[in-house]
Amino acid sequence: MRAIRRFTVRPVLPPALEALGVLALNLRWSWHPETQDVFEEVDPALWESTGHDPVGLLGAVGRTRLEELAADEGFRERLAVAASDLESYLTGERWYQRVAARAGDGERGPAAIGYFSPEFGITAVLPQYSGGLGILAGDHLKAASDLGVPIVGVGLLYRHGYFEQSLSREGWQQETYPLLDPDGLPISLLREADGSRATISIAMPGGPDLVARIWVASVGRVPLLMLDTDVEGNPEHYVDVTDRLYGGNSEHRLRQEMLLGVGGVRALRAFSRITGHPVPEVFHTNEGHAGFLGIERIRELTVAESGPRLDFATALEVSRASTVFTTHTPVPAGIDRFPRTLVEQYFGESGATPGVPIEKVLALGTEDYDGGDASVFNMAVMGFRLAQRANGVSILHGEVSRGMFNGLWPAFDEAEVPIGSITNGVHAPTWVAREVIGLAESQGADSESDDTDAFWSAVDKVPSAEVWSTKRRLRERLVVDARKRLRRSWEKRGSAKAELAWIDSALDPDVLTIGFARRVPSYKRLTLMLRDPARLKRLLLDPERPIQLVIAGKSHPADDGGKKLIQEMVRFADDPEVRHRIVFLPNYDIAMAQPLYPGCDVWLNNPLRPYEACGTSGMKAALNGGLNLSILDGWWDEWYDGENGWAIPSADGLDDPDRRDDLEATALYELLENEVAPRFYDVDADGVPTRWVEMLRHTLKSLGSKVLATRMVRDYTKQLYTPAATNARLLNSDYEGARDLAAWKQRVKAGWADVRVEYVESSGVGDAPEVGAHLDVRAFVSLGELSPDDVAVQLVHGRTDADDRLTDTVIEPLAVAETYDGGRYRFDGAVTLDHSGSFGYTVRVIPRNALLASDAELGVVTMA
Repeated sequence: MRAIRRFTVRPVLPPALEALGVLALNLRWSWHPETQDVFEEVDPALWESTGHDPVGLLGAVGRTRLEELAADEGFRERLAVAASDLESYLTGERWYQRVAARAGDGERGPAAIGYFSPEFGITAVLPQYSGGLGILAGDHLKAASDLGVPIVGVGLLYRHGYFEQSLSREGWQQETYPLLDPDGLPISLLREADGSRATISIAMPGGPDLVARIWVASVGRVPLLMLDTDVEGNPEHYVDVTDRLYGGNSEHRLRQEMLLGVGGVRALRAFSRITGHPVPEVFHTNEGHAGFLGIERIRELTVAESGPRLDFATALEVSRASTVFTTHTPVPAGIDRFPRTLVEQYFGESGATPGVPIEKVLALGTEDYDGGDASVFNMAVMGFRLAQRANGVSILHGEVSRGMFNGLWPAFDEAEVPIGSITNGVHAPTWVAREVIGLAESQGADSESDDTDAFWSAVDKVPSAEVWSTKRRLRERLVVDARKRLRRSWEKRGSAKAELAWIDSALDPDVLTIGFARRVPSYKRLTLMLRDPARLKRLLLDPERPIQLVIAGKSHPADDGGKKLIQEMVRFADDPEVRHRIVFLPNYDIAMAQPLYPGCDVWLNNPLRPYEACGTSGMKAALNGGLNLSILDGWWDEWYDGENGWAIPSADGLDDPDRRDDLEATALYELLENEVAPRFYDVDADGVPTRWVEMLRHTLKSLGSKVLATRMVRDYTKQLYTPAATNARLLNSDYEGARDLAAWKQRVKAGWADVRVEYVESSGVGDAPEVGAHLDVRAFVSLGELSPDDVAVQLVHGRTDADDRLTDTVIEPLAVAETYDGGRYRFDGAVTLDHSGSFGYTVRVIPRNALLASDAELGVVTMA
């Protein structure tokens, strides 16, 4: 029999325990061990069986036990301390407020930031994430909360989440989609003043409006809004819009992204109206999935019910100035592209954003550049065109992104494409074992201090034996957890309990433990370690210096290639000869990751360079004293220093992918055999591998401050959020600034065809110039209808290669020296020759306006 209606009955807590409900509904508990201790004390067995879920715990605990706790003075005191600590955390002054108190008018950060992402990985009990993008978004919110940065998260609530992974007897990935009951999650409905649920609606082609309700998760100080279309009255295909993460066909994905972008902006407006929360001044789209938020903001300005109605060009400038776009994708295949006809169907007349001409919408996502496909609508392209500021997520990824999207700025060299870099970080309180934090705190270090260098350096003072015994305990905890997961997996694959006695000795807490866990697209090369199975077996079974591998990862349900890689790995790990040394653990999630990172001695990452945008799993391992063994890709390319781990040599540029894999796998085996394992097992008289512990200490000191999400969010605040808010205020005060900027851009573009560098002459150096000589340059420039105030004339100089291409360029401004008739000018400047060797220069003209974020923003340049 099936129920015709379902609902969740929430527990009624005794008055003395009401604070438990408050603590359960603020997700700060997920990174605050002291609050977790309070919940564990309620019922340790239930805490374990509910997967450390406070809402599930309180729903399952018996009334008798609650009454016992209400009468327990010691428990009430500990509960009061936890509740008071949360209140202080939520209301106290933090980094952002301290900076704001010192800031001048031009340095004032935004009152609020809307942060849009299709997924958020906050905690395992709120499974709204699939991999690195979502975990990064979750860490971004948590770090913003810790710093007091006024972010509001915006996402979707998927009633089936991503998927749960299991294995068939043959080792093939199988997916299930358990139904999530919102009433059983640590979230609450946003309600109007009269108690009715707050909703947003979006016009849909040929049908009724799509209606979505708004759920709110409290991530510390940060509210996370999640839209859900499982609303009474919605047709079934509307209900299915938020069925699962990254599922369905192109139209399904377009509907999800329309709901996220357009609906997300409307949800923010409702949230601010109902709660009084400041209206966001800056909008940050985490990948292109939420790009339609820019279209909705343009619609608000062009069809404004109150205030002036702006033309499209002015509204575009207002929206762009306050929008930040972060790209995470190092491969074109990872970008959402929709048929133009489909976008036209949903955004045409009477579509989702009425008042915004469809031809303007389509133009924003058109691949109208060399090598582009004019028949598709590219979400990343739209993201760049709708944001004045954009970034990749590591220095190398920024370089890769500038190459990928150079077509949007064809007049500029790749190095000047306006895509910067802010390297990702990870949220230490979520991912670092409390025992590791305790090592530093035992030496008086303060984990709440802004001086993160001092905190991680404190580990230097801890005796080596204590450091090593702590790491051994964490390794043992991982072994225990992995055996439980391994047993459940084998039983689900059909094995009888009687044939699983071997699992009791699978893995060993005294053996060098290597972790590899991530999504399983082909470029991450899950099976690179299997290129020579016999050699890997020898490493696993070495009688004196064995290694053991803990492996996990999910493949996208539609990616059969990824599933085949998993099956290949599982079949190798099933071999009775090695299954005690290598395990594949299904259903990789936050709950698995939290004991995995601290328990590993080495974190392995061997992607196909340069396709790893950042790779934050290695950061989490490093913060737990793990040493990275990685291809120089993503974050490791910029922060590997030769002493904090090992770099796997990569055979970049080889045309034969099999040959490249063979070479890089061989390099991996040799590092493991000749450097990693010998150092781990080289112990002193007390059994401590002193050289290994020194590398561990150096890892924490050299990387501890760099890989933090708090560093990342500070960088976003200083480099992107605050400048965006400053520009937006200049344009938004009465919109005259935006109108002027839009008109200026139109005038400059219209007149640019008449801009020419007519002649360049130089003096001051002879036929054999020496270092220290002064080169004087005069450029005669025709600007047509434009004026010198509209442009910058620049001397670009540097070294030259065999084809006279400039490298290592430096830009010097040239100043107006003389004015002639007909819009002609002479610009002068000078440069000192400060190095020997080849030297070359040229002169160029670019548009100049104080409100531009980069020289390339208009995409035009005139060269001599």
